[in-house]
Amino acid sequence: MSIQTQFPALAGGFSFLDNAAGAQVPGQCIEGIARFLATSSCNVGMPYPGSIAATGVREEARKQTAEFFNCKPSEVAIGPSSTALAFILSRAFSRLFSEGDEVVISELEHEANASPWRNLEGVGVRVRVWKARWDEGGRLEPADLRALVSPKTRLVAITSAANSLGTTPDVAAAAAIAHAAGAWCITDLVHYSPHHLPDVQASGVDMAFFSAYKVFGPHMAFLYVHEELMARLPTDKLWFIPEDSLLKFEPGTLNHEGLAGWLGTLGYLRNVLGGGKPGREGLLEAYRRIQAIEEPLVAQTLERLQNVPGLQLYGMPTPRGRVGTFCFNLQEQAPLAVAARLAKVGVGVAAGHYYATLPMQALGLWPDGAIRASIAHYTTQTDLDRLMAGLQGSD
Repeated sequence: MSIQTQFPALAGGFSFLDNAAGAQVPGQCIEGIARFLATSSCNVGMPYPGSIAATGVREEARKQTAEFFNCKPSEVAIGPSSTALAFILSRAFSRLFSEGDEVVISELEHEANASPWRNLEGVGVRVRVWKARWDEGGRLEPADLRALVSPKTRLVAITSAANSLGTTPDVAAAAAIAHAAGAWCITDLVHYSPHHLPDVQASGVDMAFFSAYKVFGPHMAFLYVHEELMARLPTDKLWFIPEDSLLKFEPGTLNHEGLAGWLGTLGYLRNVLGGGKPGREGLLEAYRRIQAIEEPLVAQTLERLQNVPGLQLYGMPTPRGRVGTFCFNLQEQAPLAVAARLAKVGVGVAAGHYYATLPMQALGLWPDGAIRASIAHYTTQTDLDRLMAGLQGSD
């Protein structure tokens, strides 16, 4: 059975090449959601069967997501979106940081890892931008960060993979530089985690977040906060929630059916791609397979795009230091018009700035932005052939 047959949406023959905006979901995810809702839609914490089941789904999802992050379950908070979770953190930081403190954000950030920290300017925090080296395809040089941080630096925010260009910076180096300056480091794993398995222990970051719907799951998100920081973050919370409890990041009722779907997605990763191995080992095996599938596709797509007449590619020109996200424009053609033309021949791509305002401004592409094609492990040769034909105006 092929990977593509695991994803019902792919049966229609449409080429989904806007995976950076949201991936398709396997049947196991859909079945998990349907099973939960069909059995009972209940809240957690009570002794009757439906509530016991909902509690079990929540805690199992927390446990398995901790395996995904490579952290403890007590360090995983659940939320509606990465942006919402980042703003919860921002609100907490606004009570810790004060005038004269500094935050550094990279020039490659999605606004989910920029606007929440820019909001801290309201309490007198200075936001500094770690500029990318655009003559090298938008690379982030750790030495440039080292020159920016100071004893005033409280936080460094860096993406693990840029949603615009696909660049994968050295997050571990950034975390080490932040810690040497006495600052915390947070990474945006949203665009990284469909292609590489996160490892917060290896990267050394203090906080991280990703969105399940980018990783073949439902529309929800997860936040890692190192346990030593938990009690120090003054969130808006119900009065009886302890300061050292991750529940302070989870106001209101969670999306339990979404959590059931996410467990289905993790089951797909372990059982279909990971050879049935349990725990993190199954995820590691799944991502080894994902990378084996994607690496040749990335190299081939880069080569083919650079041979399209009138196409300007932005970002790293070789497979090294990037994932399969390709940002480009066609000469004298508006990005949205190109995307609309591709849609007519059965290819879905993005056009605009995709909430990556900093890199678009740096590249001089604001406000119209650029075209973005992004692959996943279920992308086929047919999908890429259809993209190239559409870009060159043939059927």
